[in-house]
Amino acid sequence: MVILLGFLIGFLAAIPLGPLNIFAISESIEHGFSKGFLVGLTASFLDIVYCFFAVIGVSLATQPIDELIPLLKVLGSLLLIAISVRLIRQSQNFERESLRKSPQKAYSCPIMIALLLYVSNPTIYTFWLAVAGIVAAHQGVIHVGRQPALFAMGCGCGSAAWYFILIKYTSKFQGVFKPRVFRMIIVGLSIVLICFAVFSLGTLFIG
Repeated sequence: MVILLGFLIGFLAAIPLGPLNIFAISESIEHGFSKGFLVGLTASFLDIVYCFFAVIGVSLATQPIDELIPLLKVLGSLLLIAISVRLIRQSQNFERESLRKSPQKAYSCPIMIALLLYVSNPTIYTFWLAVAGIVAAHQGVIHVGRQPALFAMGCGCGSAAWYFILIKYTSKFQGVFKPRVFRMIIVGLSIVLICFAVFSLGTLFIG
């Protein structure tokens, strides 16, 4: 029951459009299923870690985290802009046939970017602390025994399931779109990332 609860929460939490989803989509379209799903697996693993520590009582760390939120927003926004610029430059030089013939030239490992995107997003800390508080308040998960680990594993599996579905679908487009259409999609996704960055910076001055 605890695993199923975690699976549902992890799956639903991964659905909303955000920087990680956009980055995973762009990697899957540009480099294929394996690169895109690697981004998803990285996010799912971090979901397990964050959820586990939230459930066992990392609420004590909420105060220092709150103090770091402005810095995290700035760093995260700069990271989003840097990734967007890289994607736009890559799309301008994109040649579908050469990519298909020489997959080793693709970006070697998106894990680090996915890691930075995850860690620099302050809302993730708040989200998992909120989830831990809610499930604990309703006695869905207790803070002792194997339940925190099982719940966290369930959340990670649910997140991974969503990314598998998302990337499996979008990676099919890798060999379908014409280069011009492909570039338009990548540029569009990059613009959305920039909008996320601008919004994140804007929240520092609003409210």
